Amino acid sequence: MARKIVVFLIILISFLLQCTFFQWLALGGISPNLLLVVTSSFGFMRGRKEGLIVGFLCGLFIDIFYSDLLCFYAFLYMYIGYANGFFHKIFYREDIKLPMVWITVSDFLFSFVSYIFLFLLRRRLDFPYYFMHIMLPEVIYTVFVTLIFYRLILWINGKLEQREKRRESKFV
Repeated sequence: MARKIVVFLIILISFLLQCTFFQWLALGGISPNLLLVVTSSFGFMRGRKEGLIVGFLCGLFIDIFYSDLLCFYAFLYMYIGYANGFFHKIFYREDIKLPMVWITVSDFLFSFVSYIFLFLLRRRLDFPYYFMHIMLPEVIYTVFVTLIFYRLILWINGKLEQREKRRESKFV
């Protein structure tokens, strides 16, 4: 139960930071995608199921407060969390290269799918402009913020796992 509360608080705080503080720190109107970092991180650390659930909740926050289409972002984040969960078996806590690479790939995919469904289908065909002025800066900014934010999520997850192991050893 404590894990569920802490994960929900991480999602809520990340959402609030993404929509307030990092909007204030936006560079050229671009802010990092913290909810994508949270979704991908839990996919790596906890597996497909937790990545899927965390992704759905992260996307649902965006849908409820900012989107005209309900569940568009929820499903997009959900699929990203599920896909990152496949790398749970090769995930090592000390190695930051795998999360950095897959968070970068996830952000590119997120931006590309968003472009297809939110712009391309409405005949906005200027992909090079979208790539250079929105996708690439967001990915770079997200990767930079990931260096700090990912370590914090990893530390919190480690503390939760220690607490769960202590609780399990008391019952055995």
